[in-house]
Amino acid sequence: MYNFLIIVSGACWTLVYLSLIYRGFKDKTYGMPLFALGLNFAWEVLYSVDGLFIHKASMLPAQNVANIIWACFDILIVVTFFRYGKKYFPETGKKYFVPFGILAILTCIALQLAFYLHFDNGIQASQYSAFAQNAAMSIMFLYMLFQRKGTEGQSFTVAIAKCLGTLAPTILGGFIESTNIYIILTGMVCLVFDIIYIIGLLQKNKTSKVAVF
Repeated sequence: MYNFLIIVSGACWTLVYLSLIYRGFKDKTYGMPLFALGLNFAWEVLYSVDGLFIHKASMLPAQNVANIIWACFDILIVVTFFRYGKKYFPETGKKYFVPFGILAILTCIALQLAFYLHFDNGIQASQYSAFAQNAAMSIMFLYMLFQRKGTEGQSFTVAIAKCLGTLAPTILGGFIESTNIYIILTGMVCLVFDIIYIIGLLQKNKTSKVAVF
């Protein structure tokens, strides 16, 4: 069960990244909300550096490799934000688009460092920050769906894989490895908003065709 859940989580998040990159360049948009993207990018880069040079988190070699690959994927998603995201900014704020985007990412790096430096145990730092950002991410994806007129940049692959990719480590870290109420509660928050997001996509699919991948 342990290995199965690890594989499910890794495969699902890889699908999420690939779909976001594909839809981003195809639809000329960005598919991950800015602060979700910043937190995700910061997490992947931080724990890639840790896995290569510091080893505070002491993750499995396969997880270290996955983090590096995902960090590279995140860079491409960041590119879609800076290339296509300006059109979503209010007219009066367009001239601040790039500096605001950079500030948002730097802020997310600082928040991830706060977790990393606060915990003596790197594994706990990675888990607690990951579930906090995933809860925020699930909420922000739903908000973005409501805010945008269409479903550009989104797909059922993103919605379903994101849900399963978080549910698997919730079961693993919250119930199997130990009974961790933090992981359980934040994981349930993710699940609720991910399900609402999937339902929202299904409803929008009635008026405008939502991409599968």
